[in-house]
Amino acid sequence: MKLTYKGDTSRFRRIVQTPQLFTYGLIGLLSLLMMSCATSKNVKYFSDVPDSLGSKQIEQAIYKTPLIQVDDILQVNIQTLDPGTTALLNQQSAATWPTYAAQGTSSIPGNSISGYLVDKDGFIVLPLIGKMLVKGKSTEEVRALVTDKAAQFYKDPVVNVRFTNFKVTVLGEVARPSTYVMPNEKVTLLDALGMAGDLTIFGKRENVLLIRENDGKKQFVRFNLNNTNLFTSPYYYLQQGDVVYVEPNKSKVVSTDATRLRNITIFSSAITLLVVILTRVKF
Repeated sequence: MKLTYKGDTSRFRRIVQTPQLFTYGLIGLLSLLMMSCATSKNVKYFSDVPDSLGSKQIEQAIYKTPLIQVDDILQVNIQTLDPGTTALLNQQSAATWPTYAAQGTSSIPGNSISGYLVDKDGFIVLPLIGKMLVKGKSTEEVRALVTDKAAQFYKDPVVNVRFTNFKVTVLGEVARPSTYVMPNEKVTLLDALGMAGDLTIFGKRENVLLIRENDGKKQFVRFNLNNTNLFTSPYYYLQQGDVVYVEPNKSKVVSTDATRLRNITIFSSAITLLVVILTRVKF
């Protein structure tokens, strides 16, 4: 059976007789379809919280004070009633160590931080106070030890101890991937991501990776930023030296996949060939 079309075919002839316009139109349509299919559905943080919810309480993870490790740098400040003695006790400003991250900012090569380096045996040496074992202790415990020793020589000393190299590295699909030195030691995963400028639209929010070193072994933990269970994780609070990696989602993979681009080129060539064949057909 032969089918015939008796209607007006002039419009169709004008379309198929301009193969470039026809080809570009099909390619554009194909690109839009691919982009819409690759759009991530998991962009919203904490999507398990209903929009209509007024308030929600979650038991947050227990904060564990980080312990001092080898190669940490501590700032120890001792204040006494004698300004001359205070200046002598706080000579640490002359001991600077190179770093690749300014405090609370992205990495800036050439900066330095002052403090006492914890040696391979876990000791620091303080002026007039002497050698002290600090490895495995918290900054609060070290503060108490330094206060007790300083009180043997000085009346009512005031001591402050803090990390000056509490660094966290954020990599992957964030606005400013870098190594950051945090202004305090109570740092959460969200603090680190906020410091790095938040995830890009291509960041895979349901599969954020934390890499932590414990006793010479690497530990890997996954987070889902779409779920409020994040706040109950024992790894919600970061430790010095942690690495946070944000994996790219399918949209980023599609946009950079050479194989996919090759397939698009082949498909475009096929469309062009089809248009050429159609232009040779008489209706």
